[in-house]
This record gives sequence, structure tokens and C-alpha cells, in this order.
Amino acid sequence: MFLHGWGLNSNFWEYQMAFVTDAGYRAVAYDRRSHGRSGDPGRGYDYDALADDLAVVIDSLNLRDITLVAHSLGCGEAVRYLTRHGARRVSGLMLVGATLPFILKTPDNPAGVDPVAFDRLRAALAKNRAKWLSDNSPPFWMPDSPPELMDWGHIMPWQCGLRCMLELTHTMSETDFRAELRALRLRTRLVHGTADRSVPIQFARATAALIEQSQLHEYEGAPHGLPLTHMERFNAELAEFVGG
Repeated sequence: MFLHGWGLNSNFWEYQMAFVTDAGYRAVAYDRRSHGRSGDPGRGYDYDALADDLAVVIDSLNLRDITLVAHSLGCGEAVRYLTRHGARRVSGLMLVGATLPFILKTPDNPAGVDPVAFDRLRAALAKNRAKWLSDNSPPFWMPDSPPELMDWGHIMPWQCGLRCMLELTHTMSETDFRAELRALRLRTRLVHGTADRSVPIQFARATAALIEQSQLHEYEGAPHGLPLTHMERFNAELAEFVGG
């Protein structure tokens, strides 16, 4: 089961979904509320609500023996689902470019990001989202990424409500997952690029240190869009993890 990142939608995972279904697995993904083809309720952007949405999809489809594969903001969604609803339906967890364990700089989290940076992000989005998306699209990719693929990816945030994007900057930066990660007892793989400018690699290392049954695989020079920019390597790793 695939969970997409902030501002994106389930199309982000289409290459992985085609890959795993060719291997005989069932692949499920959905658009988070206010993203892509889902409704835009204008509320419910905290992790509890998002985890409950995930639970509805899993329960409605009666999914079992799930490998949860999450990117960016979706990683917090997956972790909150596990700590809020339990892991009885889940056999493995893959976290890619995770916005964990706690992004915001506080007195007890000095390695976090200064809150002023998020204030500036929200101000830029509220003033001219088009410019912010254009300015911040290139670091998501590799310099040699196909322009058509980059254009395709650039379209996705326009299918996400602005209010949702603004509210989720609070959710993903201000939620402290450190205690929840320590409580996880689940086979977990972290995949993260060393050149990720959205979530620098030190956050992945801190996350891996908190999860008892975890492995961190670092992709040298890879950006935040790793499943697309390093597709062949990532798909092979995904197949190995799902079959493990």
C-alpha cells in the first residue's frame, strides 16, 4: 500500500504500482484528503485524522499482510496509523524521504529546522504558490531528470488545495514522533537520499536510531524525489523488501 507525500497524489507511485503488480502483488494507493481526486473538506489535516482516513481504506478493502510504503509526509501518516490502529494488518514498513522524527527546532530538539523557515514557507505559498513551486521543483529531481517527467511531477501540487498545503506545513513540522517510533515493533526499511534538500539525511539517521527493527539505506546523491529519479534501484529494493 502506497502513501504519497505533501502536495502530491497517488500518481506519484504509478511506476512502483505497475512494477509490483507485474510481480504478482496487489497494489493499493489513494489520494489524501484535499489532494488529487479526493474531496477537499478544508479541515482534518492533523495526523490523527489522516491516519483514520488510512484505516477506513484498509478496513473497507479488508487488506491484510500489508507492506506500507510511504513517502515524505506520508511516513508520519503511516507511523500514526500503526500507533493509533495497531499493526495487525501490516507486515512491513518502508519509509522514503521521511519527515521524521521531529522536524521543528525546539530546546530539546536543537538539530531541527528553525520555525522561521516554516513561517517563510507559508508566507511564500500564500503570496504566490506558482512561484514557490517553480523555484522548488528542481531540487526534487536530478539535474539529468527527463524534462517531461519533471513537468508531470510539477502538475501534481496544483491538484492540492492551498489551505491544505498550508495546514500540513504545521502538521509535518510540529508533530513529534520520537516516542511513537521507539514503540514500533515492525520490520522497517528507511530509504533516503544524501542530497535530499526537503528532508536532510540527518533526520533519516535520527529516525533509524529510534526504531528497533530498522535498516537505513542511503542513496548517495539522491534527492527527495528518489522513487522517480532512482527508479530502477528503488524498485529492486522494494521487491526485495516486500518479498523478505
